[in-house]
Amino acid sequence: MGAVLRQNPRFHAGMSSPVASLMEGIISQVSAGSELSAMVNHEQRGRILRGLFDSYYAGNTADVIFDTNRAWTAQLPALMTLFPESKVICCVRDVAWVMDSIERQFRANAFENTRLFNSHAERSTVYTRVEALANANRLVGFPWHALREACYSEFADRIVIVEYDLVTHRPKDVFKLIYEFLGEPWFEHDLDNVVYDAPEFDAQLGLDGLHRVHRKVEPRSRPTILPPDLFERYSKLAFWRDLQKSKAYRIVAQGGEQQDATMPEPKQKI
Repeated sequence: MGAVLRQNPRFHAGMSSPVASLMEGIISQVSAGSELSAMVNHEQRGRILRGLFDSYYAGNTADVIFDTNRAWTAQLPALMTLFPESKVICCVRDVAWVMDSIERQFRANAFENTRLFNSHAERSTVYTRVEALANANRLVGFPWHALREACYSEFADRIVIVEYDLVTHRPKDVFKLIYEFLGEPWFEHDLDNVVYDAPEFDAQLGLDGLHRVHRKVEPRSRPTILPPDLFERYSKLAFWRDLQKSKAYRIVAQGGEQQDATMPEPKQKI
């Protein structure tokens, strides 16, 4: 998503930034229980946190900043207090295929112990790896829970959920809807020439190619490498396809059909 949006000269977009983590750290330092809590009042905290954003992006001349981080959906109260007009784009994908993609990356780096897992026990089999990733405070489980929280929050109307498969099948239609949600003038993106990579960051994670994108935005069919029971279990978690009583905007596949163990051909409607 960021690799496409950053083609617009008015936009800044990329991989995850440290701003959300820095903000969480600052809040922890001045919260109840710390020696600084009585020295920094509510208004001062707000100014400090706004200063964090201003300082981090001080050298950036883009009119619109997309700060990427999975944690924002869990920090909407703070974010919306600081920037009431901000909006959040949440790109989602069938959880089974997310697990499949990470497992492929893991196997492609067979001589590396990736930092995604904390111990040999976690990385020992596909079952332990997927279970670890799905934990409520880990790479897949945390953003899944955070997004579900955001969808039913008082700020739900500030987010748009965009399904990955629709981006690959009908990219221009999807991005036009995103621009409409943002209230931004349309920019003609080159969807056949998308370039993004972060080799240094991926190397320190032990997952070469994690952030490398395919040049052309298009669907790529493949069989899953997950065992059938794992794939079936995680393919049932796409709650955004049948989101009841939520004000969140959605650009997702209609209905909640369970996917096969092969990437489906385009058949969904927006």
